[in-house]
Amino acid sequence: MPIEIHNLVEMAHQEKKRKKIFNTQKFHSWLHVDAKPGDKDDMHCHNADQTFYVIEGECTMHFPDGGAAVLKPGMAATITGGSFYQLENTGTDAMVLMGNRSGPSEAIKHINYELRRDLKELSPEEREQIQHAGGGR
Repeated sequence: MPIEIHNLVEMAHQEKKRKKIFNTQKFHSWLHVDAKPGDKDDMHCHNADQTFYVIEGECTMHFPDGGAAVLKPGMAATITGGSFYQLENTGTDAMVLMGNRSGPSEAIKHINYELRRDLKELSPEEREQIQHAGGGR
């Protein structure tokens, strides 16, 4: 179907997790849900430009230099491929974002900041280490 309509708030409350919305050779988008305050991923970058739009909750983006930006509903972040960041739910309820990225999802790398390697290339032990240190997807 060339056009689909999505109720992202409803989807977030039903799914309560990350969900692919759209994926083509040129573009993909997803619903990003961190259900609990304090949930965060690892410091990482991707090999493609992307955006995040905050639908509900509060998202703090942390940067390798120690800086941070707080995003609230209605705010968006634009991220150039290769720029490192970490997302954290710093609100009091679920954090719901819509993410969009250039290229198909299968071509995307998730490069961990400390290891400078794609998560897909890591051993189970290395992945476990990242998850305990601050997230990882």
